[in-house]
Amino acid sequence: MVLPMVAMVSAVTTMRLAIHGREVAVPSFVGMMPTDAQRLAFQSGLTFSVERRFYSSQVAFGRVMSQVPDAGTLVRRGWQVRAAESLGSQRVAIPDVVGQSGRAAEINIRERGLEMGTQAIAHLPSPTPGMVIAQDPPANAREISAPRVSVLIGAPADPPAFVMPNFVGQPLALVSSDIEKAGLHLGNLTVQQPTSPAAGTAAAGGAAPPPTAASGTAATLIVGQEPAPGQKVTAGTVVNFVVQR
Repeated sequence: MVLPMVAMVSAVTTMRLAIHGREVAVPSFVGMMPTDAQRLAFQSGLTFSVERRFYSSQVAFGRVMSQVPDAGTLVRRGWQVRAAESLGSQRVAIPDVVGQSGRAAEINIRERGLEMGTQAIAHLPSPTPGMVIAQDPPANAREISAPRVSVLIGAPADPPAFVMPNFVGQPLALVSSDIEKAGLHLGNLTVQQPTSPAAGTAAAGGAAPPPTAASGTAATLIVGQEPAPGQKVTAGTVVNFVVQR
């Protein structure tokens, strides 16, 4: 019994030593120059990279101002430490790019050494689509955290959409007026002959020519339509009808 217990304790101890041997405590890189921080990270078996840059009145320009993971954290060898570098106090004025085109705003921002942030699109009834209608931070803002300007660019508003009504069974003459008022356009009219013996004899000589919107009468009924009732349509949609006299 003694020998198995000794072997088990020895195995657990060896495993713990192996695990801890692959771990390292993260040094403190805050306040260091990135090149010095990279050298220290390499010596500690870690990797180091600067991912973001922020303005800071407390940390000197070019120095590490924060890090992840924090100093003292136990991590595996080869772990990457991500850091933010200080740009010092803000010295660049935020330009006013509202009213400029998206491209002109980006050039204006980058020429001042700032970064282009998010370019969001807003569909609004604007007379000047493609122009910047808002920015963040605003022009001449002070004590901002990051050297980045995001803009909101106007775009033409989406045409209003509505559900296609059911016109089947209604007189064409009355529907034609409603179609135009709704911003739709009357398209092709296909005449379907009644299924009566007299109509069948008349139809044998050939199909009647499609009537125009002006020639429609109250006796001309709609028996089919495209787009179908219930479909989503927008202004300018062409509506085709099958009619029967």
